[in-house]
Formats: sequence, C-alpha cells, structure tokens
Amino acid sequence: METPLKNLAVVGAGAMGSGIAALFASKGLQVVLIDPVEGALPRALAVIERQLTVYAPDGIRQALARIRTSPDLQAAAGSELVIEAVPEKLELKRDIFSRLDAICGPRTLFATNTSGLSINAIASAVSRRDRFVGTHFFTPADVIPLVEVVRNDDTSPETVDRVMAALRFAGKRPVLVRRDIPGFIANRIQHALAREAISLLEKGVASAEDIDEVVKWSLGIRLALSGPLEQRDMNGIDVHYAIASYLYKDLENRQEPSALLKQKVESGQIGAKSGQGFYTWSPERRERVLREKSAALAELAEWLQRKAG
Repeated sequence: METPLKNLAVVGAGAMGSGIAALFASKGLQVVLIDPVEGALPRALAVIERQLTVYAPDGIRQALARIRTSPDLQAAAGSELVIEAVPEKLELKRDIFSRLDAICGPRTLFATNTSGLSINAIASAVSRRDRFVGTHFFTPADVIPLVEVVRNDDTSPETVDRVMAALRFAGKRPVLVRRDIPGFIANRIQHALAREAISLLEKGVASAEDIDEVVKWSLGIRLALSGPLEQRDMNGIDVHYAIASYLYKDLENRQEPSALLKQKVESGQIGAKSGQGFYTWSPERRERVLREKSAALAELAEWLQRKAG
C-alpha cells in the first residue's frame, strides 16, 4: 500500500498519544511526540517499547528510532498531519490548535483525538476548518483496529480521504461519522450498556463479576463477529420489536449519572488507577491485567482482521 504521508506529529504523550505514536512508527512513518510536562516523554517511550513487544517484537529498535520527542509545540511545524491527544478539556484543545494553526503550514491536516467533545467547537479555534477532523482512537490506541473519523461542518472530502487513507495504511479500520454529535457512535452505545450494567449492580440484581461475565461470554463474544443491527436482522426484527415493546419501559433511562457512580467518584474509588472501583486493584494486578489484555486484544484483533479479509 502506498504511503499516504511520510511524517506526523502527536501532541500529548499520555496513554493515547503514546499508542498513536507507536502505531505509526511501527508502520515506517517518522513521528515527533510532543509534550511539555516534565517526565512525560521518557515515560511515554518506556510505554511504547513495552507495547511494541506485543505486536512488533522484531522491529522495536527501528520503530523507536523513528520517534523523536520534544517539549515544544514548534516541533510540529513540518508535519503533514498533527494528531492531538491531550486530556479531554475543550479549552486546552482549542488553545493547542490555535497555536498549531500559526505554527504549521497551510497544507497540514489537523486531527483531534476525543471521546466525544464537539469537533465543531474544537475546530473553531483554527482558520483551516476544512482540514480538520476528529479521530477517536480506542485504548490501547495501537491495538484496537477501529477509529471513528468525525467531520466538522466544514471538513472537506479530501481531508476525510487523506486521513482515512493514513489510518488504513497504519492497519486501522476507520469509519466516517458524518455528523458531529456528542459521544459519536461507540461511546453512545458503550454508555448505554454501562448505564444498564451499573443500574443492575445498584439494584442488587447480580455482582459486578457476574454482570461482566454475562457481557463477556454472551454479548461480547457475539459482538466481535456481528454488530447489533446485523444481529437484529439475523434474529428477526419482528422478534426485536416484540421484546422492545415490553422491555424498553423497564430499562434504565435516567438523565444523570447514577448515585452509585457519583458516590464512587466522590470517595476516590475511581478504578484501577486508584486501587479501588467496582473491583479491588493492586498495582501488580493492574500492570498484569493491562499487559495480558493488550496481548490478548492484539491476538484477537489480528484474527478478526484475517476473518474479515
């Protein structure tokens, strides 16, 4: 496949930015990874090296050699594509793109990695709205195949084509989200699922472990091969309609986060990074699960890619 671009910049060296840099470097592109936070870049390189051992063990040195690091946003000046992957704060993203707009040449493409912030709102910080898209990667960014490419109201067809070509070259399966809506596609579906799961836990219907077991070994294993709309066709839309007619009114549909979710956040029980969430996490368990799941996801993704052709 012909290389659609030769270099890019990744702004933000956290988990997402590190994964994106590792992905493109492993495919032969020159990458500059930018982050002004002290210690962020050495930590990112250590993470990248660990991730590369999962899916590119024979090319670690070559990939790492293609990544240069800088604390200065000016390092993005010569890039054909800039992917921003900083924390989910609208004004932070707008400030970065406002500065990049002045630094980068007029042909540079801009992409913001966000889980659901408005692409229109972020793009309003630049003069090149036609050359601006959202690219929603999924954690781990270098392993999960899909990327949602989200238009703003002024994104040009050429920009969409070039960004999607770059993602396909990197081995991704990009999909186009035609309208800028909160949460895009995946997070709207994911949050609907999580809202119901948390509600079931809150009501004492089952334990966290058993709720996860149900999802992993029934819905999850099937969803890897058949999406929800295809599955409705396979089962029969009439059957779905009949069940929906009595079930929808009993499903969780609250408009605010649940009391259990609020209590967890307020008490600092925010998951693996704090040691406690719906499960208890030691640092050793967190590291082991991250490592094992990344390896398993890479293996599963490779199998699914072969299956899909």
